[in-house]
Amino acid sequence: MSERETGFDAKQFLKNVSGAPGVYRMYNAAKDVIYVGKAKNLKKRLTSYFRTNVDSTKTQTLVSHIAHIDVTLVSSETEAFLLENNYIKKYRPRYNVVLRDDKSYPFIFLSEHKHPKLGIHRGAKKAKGEYFGPYPSAWSVRESLRSMQRLFPVRQCDDSYYRNRTRPCLQYQLERCSAPCVEGFVSDEEYAEQVRLAVLFLRGKNSEVIQSLVTKMEAASVNLNFEAAAKYRDQISALRKVQEQQLISGSQQEMDVFGFSFKHGMACVYGMFIRDNQLLGSKSFFPKIPKGASAEEIFESFLLQFYLAGNKLIPKQIVVPFKFNEMPEVENVLSLEANRKVAFYEGVRDEKRKYLKLANTNAENALETQQNQQKSMFARFKDLEQLLSVDSPIKRMECFDISHTSGQQTVASCVVFDRNGPLKSDYRTFNIDGITPGDDYAAMAQALKRRYKKIADDAKLPDVLLIDGGKGQLSQAEKHFAKWPAEYKPLIVGVAKGTTRKPGLETLILADSHETIPVQPDAPGLHLVQHIRDESHRFAITGHRARRQKAKNQSVLQEIPGVGAKRRQALLKYTGGIQGLKKASREEIAKVPGISDDLADTIYDYLHA
Repeated sequence: MSERETGFDAKQFLKNVSGAPGVYRMYNAAKDVIYVGKAKNLKKRLTSYFRTNVDSTKTQTLVSHIAHIDVTLVSSETEAFLLENNYIKKYRPRYNVVLRDDKSYPFIFLSEHKHPKLGIHRGAKKAKGEYFGPYPSAWSVRESLRSMQRLFPVRQCDDSYYRNRTRPCLQYQLERCSAPCVEGFVSDEEYAEQVRLAVLFLRGKNSEVIQSLVTKMEAASVNLNFEAAAKYRDQISALRKVQEQQLISGSQQEMDVFGFSFKHGMACVYGMFIRDNQLLGSKSFFPKIPKGASAEEIFESFLLQFYLAGNKLIPKQIVVPFKFNEMPEVENVLSLEANRKVAFYEGVRDEKRKYLKLANTNAENALETQQNQQKSMFARFKDLEQLLSVDSPIKRMECFDISHTSGQQTVASCVVFDRNGPLKSDYRTFNIDGITPGDDYAAMAQALKRRYKKIADDAKLPDVLLIDGGKGQLSQAEKHFAKWPAEYKPLIVGVAKGTTRKPGLETLILADSHETIPVQPDAPGLHLVQHIRDESHRFAITGHRARRQKAKNQSVLQEIPGVGAKRRQALLKYTGGIQGLKKASREEIAKVPGISDDLADTIYDYLHA
């Protein structure tokens, strides 16, 4: 697209650009942000894009699509870094390196209660207590909490559950909790001691914990309290086993190590997160990168987006695989964000070199695995295109499924695949209401209506729409798209399970003609269909379980009009709980403070409907 076609006059624009530091956004003709950048000198930086001898193909392609540029002046280069990062996170521009995973990382949280609770925490640290981490994934936190249960009998239950116990729960029987919720099972001093040992363990002071337990075991033996001595002995044994499993340990209190691999237009950054002398875990990142991006540009963009997005803890030391252009500036930005000195290291010294070598090796292996998966996914798409006899490549597929329990808390899922596999950012669930319980056809119709509301060029419409089910579910999609123009209408395919419901025996049914497509059980195209169908099924079940759990935790009184939090509290207090309220007569309900005769009738009728 030429300058004339985009309507952008670069010379006129550059005449009025300031030489101050700032951030610029470039737009295409469709008014989408296609690139975000920062500069110490905006005029100098923007002028460089429109030189006659630009070597970079990425820059040439970018410039050919510019229809408009706007700039935001800032007072310092640090502000420019922060604003640029916010814009990239907001717009996810096509020609920027974009980190796909910008979630905050989870922590292990120890609350400040009389009997503190251990649990998982993600997000702002508003609650009072101690935070340990961050961990690279929720899975790694849950694994650590499982280990903690075997080592220290500190409660991990919700506060509401803890407050309402009258006898110990199953965790006490399994010796995973000392039952502080019920009097007479553990003293406050004993519980506090177990909490102290758990904190030491989370801080990596395993030797100190073991020494403390050995002292207690010996004291118990001297006092002939052999039962207590045996418990301490078992605790020490479990701790030593956990210590053996922690293969990597060192002398670094707080450090992140990043390995890097870049081949064939794909990059992998492999992060290792060390806190309190132990490796909490690791994770592979595959940022979205534009063509022509350099390794230095990719890694610098990754670091900024990784630490400036979400509630991630910025460590004192960061080991990087190589020097990059604005390394001192990025170091300064992260130091200001962390309110303390943050230093970059290139892994020259022994211990850091060991960690960096391991991170680089893992980055190379992860990238190779990812590229092999992409080749496999590409082959599956090609085979499916042949099976469905489509003329153009399939760029986007969507699949719907319905999940419920006896017709209650019905949820529909919509999962999305592109040529790289699952596109989880576009997944959606729909809570289905206003239908006959168990009517899967009506549920499918409602989900399709809510997902495909409009016909527009900018709408994300699939090339292929898969419906998990037979001709009944397929007919709902046929009805919905019946009046759509042919150029917007997706190819609709029903995925019916065989009579035995075994993988490989699925039948693909084309909409309108209801023609079945013969498919070999080992066909790559069928494997792709099975993958997206299974993913939609998993996502629907996950959504349904979440909705069912929410309904279970919600009081039936919340659905009664006119009954707010204070009235609910009064009703439960004066009738002795929900069961007592259900047994109460209209007259007894009316005697509760704040409940009128009319409202008592409403409550009684609702509870006995």
